[in-house]
Order: sequence, then C-alpha cells, then structure tokens
Amino acid sequence: MSLVLQVGAPFAQFATDAVGFVGDLLGYALAAAVAAGVTALVFRWYFKEQVSKGVAALVGVAAVVAALQFVELGLVIEGNETDIFQLQAVLENVAAISIGIAISLVGWRVGDAFATNVFAVTGVRELEGEVSRVVRSVGRVTAITLPEEVGDIDEHDAVSAERKAEMAGKTLLFPRKLTVEELRGRLATRLKDDYGVGYVDVEIDEDGDVEYLAVGSRMTGIGPTLTPGAAAVAIEADPAATASPGDIVQVWTDTESPERVVTAELRAATDDVTTLAVDAADATTLDTTRSYRVVTLPSEPKTEHEFASLLRAAEETMGVVTVRAESPLDGKAVSDVGEIVAAVRPERGTVEAIPHRSRTLTAGDTLYVIARPDGVRRLEAEAQPQTQPSSPAAGE
Repeated sequence: MSLVLQVGAPFAQFATDAVGFVGDLLGYALAAAVAAGVTALVFRWYFKEQVSKGVAALVGVAAVVAALQFVELGLVIEGNETDIFQLQAVLENVAAISIGIAISLVGWRVGDAFATNVFAVTGVRELEGEVSRVVRSVGRVTAITLPEEVGDIDEHDAVSAERKAEMAGKTLLFPRKLTVEELRGRLATRLKDDYGVGYVDVEIDEDGDVEYLAVGSRMTGIGPTLTPGAAAVAIEADPAATASPGDIVQVWTDTESPERVVTAELRAATDDVTTLAVDAADATTLDTTRSYRVVTLPSEPKTEHEFASLLRAAEETMGVVTVRAESPLDGKAVSDVGEIVAAVRPERGTVEAIPHRSRTLTAGDTLYVIARPDGVRRLEAEAQPQTQPSSPAAGE
C-alpha cells in the first residue's frame, strides 16, 4: 500500500505541473494574439494599410516576454526565485516564445480582417485589403479594388514603377448608389488627387469591378507647348512690367545704335532673365552672354498658346488617330465619332480645322481629337480593321 502511494504521489505532482504549464502557455498565447490583433487594427485605422507580419509577430513576442517577466517578478516577491538558466526554465521560456510567434500571426490576420470590415461599414475612404461580401452588400460604401497590374497610357509620360506599385491592389471606398460613369469619374479624381497622376484610363463593369487601369503623367515644362520648329531661349533682358506670357515682342541689341535681332513670343520673365520662344533657325542669333532690350508689340496673345494652357489643366487630352480602311470609323460622319474632333488631316491635302459635323471620314484621315484617355483608346480600336471570323470549311 505504501508503495502505491509512493508511486502515485510523483505522478499526481507531474500531472499538476503539466496542467499548470499548459495553462501558462494558453495565457501567453492569448496575450500574443491580443497584442498582435490590436496592433493590426490600430495600424489599419491610422495608416489605412496592412501591418507587416514581422511587426505583428514582434509585438506578440514582446507581450509574451512581458508576461514572463511579470511572472518572474511575482516569484521574486514571494521569495521563490528560480534560476532562469535551469533546463526546465529554459524549455518553458522557449516554448512560450514559440507559441507566441505562431499565435501572433493568427491574431494579426484576425485583427486586420476585423478592422477592414468594420472600417468599411463606418465609411472610411480607403483601405488596402479585401472587404468581405457581407460588407459589400449591407454597408454604406462601394468597395473598388484596383488591379495588381497598372498599365501606361500611350503618348504620355510614364508614371514611376514605385507609384504604380503603391496603387496596385489598393481598395478604395465610395458611396453606394453611384452609376458606373459617376463611379469612374470619382475613381479617376481620387487617383489623381491621392497619387499625383495626370491622366487615368479606367474601365469599370456593371458589378463595380475594374477591368482595365492605366495611368500617365501630365506633361510639364515649356517643351510640350512649343510648336514644331520652335525653340526656347533664355536671355538677359527686362520686358515691360505689364508684359505677360504669350505677348509678341521684338528683341533689340542694347547698344548706342540698337538693331533688331529677332521677333519672338514671351514665355516667362524673372528679374533680368527672359524666356522667349523663337524659330529654331533664329535661336543662334541670340547671344546668352549679352543683354538685350525687349519691345512689346500691340498684338493679342496667340490662341494656340491659350489652348495649350487650358488643355494641360483639363481632364481631357489630345489624341491622334488614323482611320484605316474597312474600320468602323471608315465612312462615319464626324458627328458620329462621339468625341470632339479638333482637326482632320486627309491623306492628301491640308489640315481641316474644326471640320463640319457632316464631313465623312475616309481611310487615311488623321483625326486630332480631344477626349479622355479611355475615349482615345476606344477610337484607336475603332480606327483599326475589324478581324472577321473565318468561315468554316465545307463539310464541317
């Protein structure tokens, strides 16, 4: 009988220690999960992005270590201080930290998913993550997820790869009950405001899914506004105080017997530095090491300069489309194009500015249209011959 009691006592002590150890591990796991989940939720709320796994795991492990130190402090206060380098203590600490790392990832995922859906319901404007179908159907918002691949708009400066990577996969939130066209307009405006892109070409289907997205940078500087055969030159001169960009000026030498050098268009004036747009052939007649006198002529600013300034600030852009034979545009009237046709250049002949709406387009015509990037892309597709499906062979 005494032998049975001697054997049973160590077993009962071992079972008690095991249950206590498992309970401690569960407590450490709960602390890690809560810490990682709260970190993911706060990070999503403040930065509108998903916190990395490494940061969440680090916070979870920090919570476990803090709990271990709290337990050790309690033992010291009770006078039961243990050696942390004992094999049992080392194994317990390693097991607690390992459990904390694993459970932190679970808390990170649960906290981020909870934050994504709760903030979507409360009307946050932007998220980076997937909104659940329940939130999509009963929330106060429409979630638009951008595609992983963002293309470039032809004939426009490309947006940096870093900026496109920042947009890829982003989820943007908009009010519900918007039409597809209204949603497209708001999405384009948001991308321009939030990411600094100049042009947005986007297609959205009836379900609110983005089928195509391409962006382009708005052209800056003086170069895009120069006409063919023109050049910009900076000289030392002081134009009249009321002179403004677009004025026609004459450049004279600053000598006792002034001589006219060239007639140019004033583009900018800062202190004694004046920028002029001149013919490329006349650019070499100006010496940048000497000073000149500038005389403003009584003429109105050029309309093409005003047009270029307005176009650079507008949502629309200028596109050039050439009509191919047997394309949908071949034989259509200008009024049926669907976009503003500023000019038409026939295959043989001069440019026709502001063509009549009844003018019929023919193969070889080059259209200069003012439209949004998606409108230009649509016209480019309609200007190409449509491939006809091959007829099945006899007997098939």
